[in-house]
Amino acid sequence: MDPTRAFVREVKRLVVKVGTAVVTRNDGRLSLGRLGSLCEQVQELNSQGYEVILVTSGAVSIGRQRLRYRKLVNSSFADLQKPQVELDGKACAGVGQNSLMALYDSLFSQLDVTSAQLLVTDNDFRDPDFRNQLNETVKSLMSLRVIPIFNENDAVSTRKAPYEDASGIFWDNDSLAALLALEIKADLLVLLSDVEGLYSGPPSDPRSKLIHTYVKEKHLGGITFGDKSRVGRGGMTAKVNAAVNAAYAGIPVVITSGFAPKNILKVLNGEKIGTLFHKDAHLWAPVKEVSAREMAVAARDSSRKLQALSSEDRQKILLDVADALERSKEQIMMENAADVAAAEKEGYEKSLVARLSLKPGKISSLANSIRVLAKMEDPIGRVLKRTEVADGLVLEQTSSPLGVLLIVFESRPDALVQIASLAIRSGNGLLLKGGKEAKRSNAILHKVITDAIPSSVGGRLVGLVTSREEIPDLLKLDDVIDLVIPRGSNKLVSQIKESTKIPVLGHADGICHIYIDKSADMEMAKRIVVDAKVDYPAACNAVETLLIHKSLVQTEGLNNVVVALQIAGVSLYGGRRASSALNIPEAKSFHHEYNSLACTIEIVDDVEGAIDHIHQHGSAHTDCIIAEDKQVAEIFLRRVDSAAVFHNASTRFCDGARFGLGAEVGISTGRIHARGPVGVEGLLTTRWILRGSGHVVDGDKGVAYTHRNLEANAS
Repeated sequence: MDPTRAFVREVKRLVVKVGTAVVTRNDGRLSLGRLGSLCEQVQELNSQGYEVILVTSGAVSIGRQRLRYRKLVNSSFADLQKPQVELDGKACAGVGQNSLMALYDSLFSQLDVTSAQLLVTDNDFRDPDFRNQLNETVKSLMSLRVIPIFNENDAVSTRKAPYEDASGIFWDNDSLAALLALEIKADLLVLLSDVEGLYSGPPSDPRSKLIHTYVKEKHLGGITFGDKSRVGRGGMTAKVNAAVNAAYAGIPVVITSGFAPKNILKVLNGEKIGTLFHKDAHLWAPVKEVSAREMAVAARDSSRKLQALSSEDRQKILLDVADALERSKEQIMMENAADVAAAEKEGYEKSLVARLSLKPGKISSLANSIRVLAKMEDPIGRVLKRTEVADGLVLEQTSSPLGVLLIVFESRPDALVQIASLAIRSGNGLLLKGGKEAKRSNAILHKVITDAIPSSVGGRLVGLVTSREEIPDLLKLDDVIDLVIPRGSNKLVSQIKESTKIPVLGHADGICHIYIDKSADMEMAKRIVVDAKVDYPAACNAVETLLIHKSLVQTEGLNNVVVALQIAGVSLYGGRRASSALNIPEAKSFHHEYNSLACTIEIVDDVEGAIDHIHQHGSAHTDCIIAEDKQVAEIFLRRVDSAAVFHNASTRFCDGARFGLGAEVGISTGRIHARGPVGVEGLLTTRWILRGSGHVVDGDKGVAYTHRNLEANAS
């Protein structure tokens, strides 16, 4: 739980205000999906013992839509030619209120919840007796577990301009919600909007940033509001005014999106969503917060300091990190055990828990991998090519760091160590965002690593992003961040690719295949297949589909492979041909990554059939052929278009450390820049250095080009 949201532990009574933009669609009709989600959240809170009061807008908009339709139905052609007069807002309110409450009643009834309608006007609150009675009524309803639903009674309001007048005790449903929260002594006010919260400028402006905690001293007067709500009368200005008034009167307020299905529950779970208003906010949030941009710029600046060090000094940093990890082994394992226990308690899948767990000996193994990486040739500043452009004019192509990397990874805390060590070795700045399930493990590993980095470089070389909400801001920084590497699910990779202009390197799925040819040594095949599936089934390089040559069906060799897998606890599923021939359940899809002790088997006619199957259903990660026929093997190796293609070897070898890269930042199935396991080389680019002695172009008349290749290591 974010420390600024710790107050939610004490919340018992809350007021939830729903804006017109949440209640209705763009055409003015009711948004059944969003209202249904809202009612489900209220029902869940009600069952948990919370006292929930709703304040809802939307009556005028719904009424206007219904009356326009009715007027259209009853109009003659001549009527339609006349100038159309705007419908009376009070009539719209009367008609719409009926429809709005009917829907709330219907939705809550389906959830076995009772609701009550309470319509109020500005003048009502001028009467002390009304206020006392209001409290008594609300108290009585809540004792009966009834949900009070408030709305301003626009149909009979005596204000001259009910949609514009800002005088009086309240002037819209936002200020009504704030007033009610004070009257009934609520513990929290939630204002649901059509945007995520309060932004530093119009939400449509890509430069605008979501403000997680509103600090009056910092933000008052410094925010540019966008357009008023498309349908309501207030918009964000009204919400902020209501929130500030309530917060500084002692009631915390959160403005968040009503479009997300679980946001009220997330607020009460202490998640850092939306914008928080609190009277003590100035004590929690420093006047100068570190923004996503500042974090990225700091990583870039630190990377430049790192590049300026000698190769020996950069090597020493890695060796110091390795030593620090081993010294902190007990503390790291303790924090990791806490993460694993929490994940098991939450009911996470076994494959995720397996990736989360740091097994005994893992820290020492990571430290040794870092030492191997440190002893490798310095990757920075290597001369890749030297060319004499003209006499005395020499051009060098040299290796250079990419700049700043953003790595988003799930579950595996050991990935943090591998990625950080590769970034240090390659001279890159680094921003890391791990999964919440590994929060404690990532925090301690990050601290150990950054504490080992000398102050001359700065610990901000490696930044740890702790909030999921910061990721959208980081993905906008294509002028500072040079490469994004997502390590996780297909959904994670797809979301990141759709959300950024920054180049993305990675793979979505690990649908790895092994094809057993008719020429295969079946004892070898059994060893390889069992290893590829059982050694670490949660890994992306574990085999997921086994392709069998048709001549092997009903043979002892294939039977031995199947039995060995079953003895190892592997659940087998078949394609259309294999499920019938081997009497196993049919697989739902060939394009499926089990990440567990499960495997799909299918029968193919020959190596051509295997290649076609892999190209149709694979993910271009790692694919293998087991065959003694070298001609068939060469056909497979040449034609399978995957990042890694093996002959007679387990797919589990597709790994940066096993390839001798020291470690890997991830595996890429793309075709630009790096492919397969990405080590130090994949985190480098090139730059050109030209050395001359007064050479000028002068229309190419003053230079005689030679373009002669020179030895790269020549002085």
